[in-house]
Amino acid sequence: MLGDNLSDTLEKLKITGSDCASDKLDGCLDCLLQALGQNNIESSEKIKQSGILQVFASLLNSQSSCCTAKIAHIIAEIAKNEQMRIPCVDAGLIPPLVQLLNCKDQEVLLQTGRALGNICYDSHSLQAQLINIGVIPTLVKLLGVHSQNTALTEMCLVAFGNLAELESSKEQFASTNVADELVKLFKKQTEHEKREMIFEVLAPLAENDAIKLQLVEAGLVECLLDIVHLTVNSEKDDDIAELKTASDLMVLLLLGDESMQKLFEGGKGSVFQRVLSWLPSHNHQLQLAGALAIANFARNDGNCIHMVDNGIVQKLIDLLDRHVEDGNVTVQHAALSALRNLAIPVVNKAKMLSAGVAEEVLKFLKSEMPPVQFKLLGTLRMLIDAQAEAAEQLGKNVKLVERLVEWCEAKDHAGVMGESNRLLSALIRHSKSKDVIRTIVESGGIKHLVTMATSEHVIMQNEALVALGLIAALGLQTAECDLESAKLVQVLHRLLSDEKSAPEIKYNSMVLICSVMGSEPLFKEVQSLAFIGVVSKLRSHENKTVAQQASLTEQKLTVQS
Repeated sequence: MLGDNLSDTLEKLKITGSDCASDKLDGCLDCLLQALGQNNIESSEKIKQSGILQVFASLLNSQSSCCTAKIAHIIAEIAKNEQMRIPCVDAGLIPPLVQLLNCKDQEVLLQTGRALGNICYDSHSLQAQLINIGVIPTLVKLLGVHSQNTALTEMCLVAFGNLAELESSKEQFASTNVADELVKLFKKQTEHEKREMIFEVLAPLAENDAIKLQLVEAGLVECLLDIVHLTVNSEKDDDIAELKTASDLMVLLLLGDESMQKLFEGGKGSVFQRVLSWLPSHNHQLQLAGALAIANFARNDGNCIHMVDNGIVQKLIDLLDRHVEDGNVTVQHAALSALRNLAIPVVNKAKMLSAGVAEEVLKFLKSEMPPVQFKLLGTLRMLIDAQAEAAEQLGKNVKLVERLVEWCEAKDHAGVMGESNRLLSALIRHSKSKDVIRTIVESGGIKHLVTMATSEHVIMQNEALVALGLIAALGLQTAECDLESAKLVQVLHRLLSDEKSAPEIKYNSMVLICSVMGSEPLFKEVQSLAFIGVVSKLRSHENKTVAQQASLTEQKLTVQS
């Protein structure tokens, strides 16, 4: 019965479609909506086959139809079906629908927005087409003009959420006053669900640095802080979820350099002070957000120096202390990230070492979580940079060195493996201590430094060669067997023969060759590999330092032979 009635209706529509003022058109459209409500898939298929979609395009283009809202409504219902979206595009419905977004009739706007949203749903290419047509500024304007209309507002938010996933949309959004409109709308909301809809738009938009700053200037941070204050002690699921969303978004806003600096305000900003109060909280989510926020504030030397001088280190140590035994891994990772960043400025290192940061970090050596291991290693490496006493103290710590050697073999976690190698090298380079070298040799660390010299990263190659040079100069006898079994001499020959090796790699390789000649077994290997031929070619190297070292090395090789 439905099929017969629908077929009749479609036939009538073909006849009445050209007569926009016809009362019959209105009746036909009502019948179509009813049919779609009863069986959307079957009705949509019949509509596609009838060719009525092209009639709709013609009616929408005329923009004089009193039935525009109903036509847009029908298109919205049809486009709920995935297989109907391309036919809607092929019928040329998108351009006239986009034009209708400029009309003043709120029902037309609502149904038009729904129709476009459904047609372009889950299609990045169609969404990109809308962006190119310039739909974003139009939608932002609609949100401002019709902010009292709940249905229209929600339609705009859904559209924003879909479009904001595309990177190409961010620049267009940034050129509008979307930040002001969204923050204004956010402040009016009293229900979780409504705020959640806005959050779903804010999160992808806030990935753009320009929009981050706009949101901060529009007062979003104050809204977020209010939500944190209202939900922090609640045990309701909705409040717990909203606390997480608000604090996560706060941290995201701090990832932009300008937005972060604006909120820091020389360390006197109210936002910065509020974030500090999150660290001693009993709420893990707030502790996490607080530590991540400090890590983000600690992205330039001035901020780092100010925070260390004003006692932030003790707050982070206290926080970590609460998470040593069966602690929250994300909080451990965040607090270590903050300490690592704070340790970068030279003037902070000695202060942080005096405050007991190294001892606190070592408490997490037993961690089996790679993200915590990675930050722990990075923090220690930053702390001992040019700090000889601390490097020696840590380098003689057998438990630490043995753990580093173990992590140097963590092939499943390249970051941990790389950082372990770099810290092993740093302990030698900054301490220049025979005792440290002995500890590393006895713990089996030499082979990892030789392997590190073959890294794809020049900085790691260089760090390894400098450390091996110090080993050869200060503890050659102690390390002789390990250097031989790790095939150091063959590695050096390869590095010097490779035209792609950086000048500093060639230079330090030659310095190391000169140093290992004091070892009989290593010198025999040098002789057997005919180094003189490789080195003599480097006397004409374009880098003068390399050329000079080549001459010195060649002389030494010749004399020793």
